[in-house]
Amino acid sequence: MISGVGLARDAGEPVIGMVAGEPSGDLIAARVLAGLQQQVPNLRCQGIGGPRLQAQGQEIWHSMHALTVFGYVDALKRLPSLLRTYGDVKRRWLAQPPGVFVGIDAPDFNLKLELALRQAGIPTVHFVGPSIWAWRYERIHKIREAVSHMLVLFPFEEELYRKEGVPVTYVGHPLAGNIPMQPDRAAARRRLGLSGNERILAVLPGSRRSEIELMAPRFLQAAQQLCRDEPGLVCLVPMVNAERKAQFEAVLRQHPVPGLRCVTQEDIALEGQERDNWPVAWHVMEACDTALVTSGTATLETALFKRPMVISYVLSPWMRRLMSWKSGQQRPYVPWVGLPNVLLRDFAVPELLQEDATPEKLAQAVRAQWNDAPGTARIEERFAEMHAVLRQDTARLAADAILETAEHGAG
Repeated sequence: MISGVGLARDAGEPVIGMVAGEPSGDLIAARVLAGLQQQVPNLRCQGIGGPRLQAQGQEIWHSMHALTVFGYVDALKRLPSLLRTYGDVKRRWLAQPPGVFVGIDAPDFNLKLELALRQAGIPTVHFVGPSIWAWRYERIHKIREAVSHMLVLFPFEEELYRKEGVPVTYVGHPLAGNIPMQPDRAAARRRLGLSGNERILAVLPGSRRSEIELMAPRFLQAAQQLCRDEPGLVCLVPMVNAERKAQFEAVLRQHPVPGLRCVTQEDIALEGQERDNWPVAWHVMEACDTALVTSGTATLETALFKRPMVISYVLSPWMRRLMSWKSGQQRPYVPWVGLPNVLLRDFAVPELLQEDATPEKLAQAVRAQWNDAPGTARIEERFAEMHAVLRQDTARLAADAILETAEHGAG
């Protein structure tokens, strides 16, 4: 066992600094903190986080919502408050240095903070490597300066960072440990009040306002076409909150789909099992036959549930120009956008982006999967292999690397 003596800096009490800026980061951070507490039981954690980190014992200086921004425009609007939050946590940690700082994702905020702390002699760990393999590879220079040790979710990232001289550990993806290797479609349908025999299409337009605005009309029009082909089709749309549900239902009124259900947490018949704590979308993914998914983490979650999918994404013209200007790129370095395809290094499932994201093409791609049982079986097999690779003891591996970094210093 690693002793964690590098954390004992606050009157003999080990202290760690941690920043997580979104619900996904809060979940990852809470699991990592639990792994650390198993090895250092009297560990104190301070910083920025959400309800899961708070429940795990973090002293919350600022809510994770202080860092949650949706796109460049929102970031510009909230720049003054972001700067105040940054200045406050930096001042506190420079005055009373933690044994180690762990930044979970949120690279724009955390890498800047990590650079300042590392220059002051505080070891820094960054968990969830920025996707430099797709956009803005030049960020590697800032990462090399700011980060004492990088923890990555995907195996191919380990070689990339090691080649660039950044100490790195592959720790697997926490989602792979939370999602069962063998999903139970029948049980999921019972929780959703379905008979079990329907063909089910999961419609996942995204959780952000801009995503629903751009993706929901396309997905709903595709669903309309599919319902004409198969009148008994059930479409399930998970809703993350009341605000997004109201926005989606306004779009639905313009593009009504027979048999479509918006699913909230209240619609799920809980069974006193581990699945009771799942996000709404996971119940829908486990229940469905096929999914229409907006590119993002939901594509990885759908793959871990071994479900065939069609991935899509659309950016507004001004957002495309802004991204091209900021990154200096017209397209990613890799040919794939969806995380399952990136991990498999192949177009295992279709990607329909921008001009190709038409209702007709989306519906056609879903139909093709329905009509290709051998292809669906191959997809499920490949997703199972991917799941096995990603399913590591993430909390322990991350904790070991963090404590080791604390002992070795800022580097």
